[in-house]
This record gives sequence, structure tokens and C-alpha cells, in this order.
Amino acid sequence: MNLSDLRYLVAVADLRHFGRAAESCFVSQPTLSTQIKKLEKELGVELFERNPRQVLLTAAGARVVEHARQALAEADAIRDVARQARDPESGTLRVGVFPTLAPYLLPHIVPALHERFPHLELLLVEEKTEVVVQQLRDGQLDVGVLALPIDEPTLHEEPLFEEDFVLAVPTDHVLADTDGPVDLTALAGEQLLLLEEGHCLRAQALSVCQLNGAGERKGFRATSLETLRQMVAAGVGTTLLPELAVHEPVPHYDGVRLVRFSVPAPSRQIAMYWRTTSAFDEFLPKVADIVRGAVRPLPVRVR
Repeated sequence: MNLSDLRYLVAVADLRHFGRAAESCFVSQPTLSTQIKKLEKELGVELFERNPRQVLLTAAGARVVEHARQALAEADAIRDVARQARDPESGTLRVGVFPTLAPYLLPHIVPALHERFPHLELLLVEEKTEVVVQQLRDGQLDVGVLALPIDEPTLHEEPLFEEDFVLAVPTDHVLADTDGPVDLTALAGEQLLLLEEGHCLRAQALSVCQLNGAGERKGFRATSLETLRQMVAAGVGTTLLPELAVHEPVPHYDGVRLVRFSVPAPSRQIAMYWRTTSAFDEFLPKVADIVRGAVRPLPVRVR
């Protein structure tokens, strides 16, 4: 067996379809199928149950795939060591950021990173938190910028900053003309517009709601913060937005009023994560320092 065979195996296991797996590996389906069959013959076990409607892993296949993932991650780690040895500041850094942070943070930190590391290639991936964590585990990403907490012992956590949530309300809302911050008790009885399942911000907002007598507006779940903002502007309801999502250069919506909370305001903590075995473990703290410096002028608390 070789690394290509293992990549084919993992692709089929993830996609449960030989055709799509072949496309993702940039090979023809006959080539991929032939290599999988050779691997099964070499191992002496069937790895997949094949039928016209779906592809299923056998019990042995599931265990083999687990080891294949580990082997591929180790192979990537070997490449990382070589890249770092050559020059980490001139290599490629694969960074994952979750969707409710990426568009509001990256415009501030990418120019700073390019200025400090002009030869560093940044490959930026915007995915939900669980996907970023999985890709970090699998060696597909070098760094994740995520909201705490992340319960993953294989990852190092490097705190960056903390940002507050603000309440976005329509212009005809009772709180729209409030002067100064309000207490969290102002949320009591509110039915907030929230994101769909899978967004970490949804869980954070629900936690704030449950602690302060608020609830979720039934029958509506947004796919992005921009949708939430537009729904508030249209007078549909209220929502919680993170501070960076309402800070310049993000445009202001005429139909939206922002209400800030008195201390202690609800907030989220942001950190960088990388594998504890990463070949970039000496370089990444430098990257974290640049990120902290870039966000220091913004309305966040740097850690």
C-alpha cells in the first residue's frame, strides 16, 4: 500500500461515493476503484459494502480508515517539518476560521500578516467550527481561529481576544432610543432571531437567552449574520451580534439600532488552535502576536 491508496480510501469513506471520491482525488473512477480493490486484496478483507444506492464501511474498513487518517496526518507532519526547516516565514500556512468571524476579522489581520511575513502564503478556509477542528485533526489545516471552548486535547490553545455581543433592534423597538448600556435583564421576554444549527454563535446566543429569560423566534433560522441584520432592519425581530460584526468597515443599516450591555456584557473568547505536534509550534506564537497587535485598536479585549 502507499499514501495515495490511503487517500483514496479516506475519500471514499468520507464521501460514500466512488465517483465523487475520484473527483476529489483528481483521478478517474476506474483508477480509484482498482486501487481500492488492490488494497482489499493486499489486506485480505473487504473494506466497503457496495450496492447500487450507497457505499458502506465494513467493521474492518472503519478501523482501517481510522489508522489511514493517522498515517496521512503523520505524512503531512513530515512535510510540515521539511517546510519549517526550509523557512516557515516563506512557506504556506493553512488557516481555518468560522463564518461569523472570518469576514469581520480577516480584513484587519491579513494585511498585518502580509506586512510582517511578506513571503508567507496564507490559504484561508471559512468553515463551521466542527469542520475546522476535524481538518486540524486530520492535518488538512495548520491553524484554526475559533471561539472557546474547544474540547480537543490534541490541540494547543493560544488566547487572542474577547469581544462583546451587542443587541440589534429595529428602529421602532422599545430599546431603540435607549441612552447608554442596558442590563442583561432587558432581554427578558425577547424572542431573538438566531442562526441555524452548526454555528457556534447560535449556541452562545442561546446560552445568553436561557440565562436571561429570552427565547428563540420560532420558524426562522438564518444562514449568516448578514441575513440576521437584514431581518432586524426589516422589523422582523431582534438579535445578538458580535462587536466586530458591527465595527467599521462593516456598513451600518438604517433600520437597525445597536444597544450595548453594561458590564459584565455577554461575550465570546477567540483563540488560535494548532496541533500540539505541529512542526510550526515555534512559528505560530509569532503569528498570534501579529494578530493580537492587529486587533488591539479594535473594540475587543486582547488576551
